[in-house]
Amino acid sequence: MSNTLKQVLTIAGSDSGGGAGIQADLKAMSANGVFAMSVITAVTAQNTEEVTDVFELPPTIIASQLDAVFDDFDVAAVKTGMLSSSAIVEVVVRMLTPQKVANLVVDPVMISKSGHPLLQPEAVEAVKTKLLPLALIVTPNVHEAQQLSGIEIRSLADARRAAKVIHQFGCKHVLIKGGHLLDERATDLLYDGRFFNVLKGEFIETSHTHGTGCTFASALAAHLARGRSVLDSAQAAKSYVTEAIRHGLDIGHGQGPTDHFYFLER
Repeated sequence: MSNTLKQVLTIAGSDSGGGAGIQADLKAMSANGVFAMSVITAVTAQNTEEVTDVFELPPTIIASQLDAVFDDFDVAAVKTGMLSSSAIVEVVVRMLTPQKVANLVVDPVMISKSGHPLLQPEAVEAVKTKLLPLALIVTPNVHEAQQLSGIEIRSLADARRAAKVIHQFGCKHVLIKGGHLLDERATDLLYDGRFFNVLKGEFIETSHTHGTGCTFASALAAHLARGRSVLDSAQAAKSYVTEAIRHGLDIGHGQGPTDHFYFLER
């Protein structure tokens, strides 16, 4: 049926505050025109101020969720977020490998905005050596790109060097999100192993940016699922997340979430 929505899966942790994680992924995917499905890897006790507790789900139930989704749905793209431990990374890799997912977006979530670790140090190696070789694109922020590459990033030139190192882990594309940390703010760098594309954007002064990384990667996966190129998908996701930040919600007492449905009548 030509009018069937493309189906996109997020594999990530739950955010009880609703601004990041699975909850942000489902909203962003829906807002970008696909049917969103989820496999939960961990439950976090979280709000706009902090992450207070994390419970990792057993690898067996993660595997069962993946089985259930792939047994029934035509999965056009997959996005991974918080994977927490090497055991979870390994079960996700084991389950995804036979599916030969063409559009795998890896958001290498390592730390929350409040500073709580979301990926154990020993799991970083598993992400680099086992998950990234399956990925069409990996979307680290500056902190995550530094962790993955071992390169301190302060400029676009540093980001180019880091992207080349990360690309060597086997992913097809690397997109380093500059955010507010590069000398050129709101500038992202996309690398395909041969060429760089610099994606400039408007920097919006706001504290309401909770969940932006999850939101960007999920929108990217949605556009890839709908058949757009990596560059077009990245530009569409950047435009979407910029507007979601512009309409950021002043709710909670910390860093408020972006507004995933800013375009809806209130």
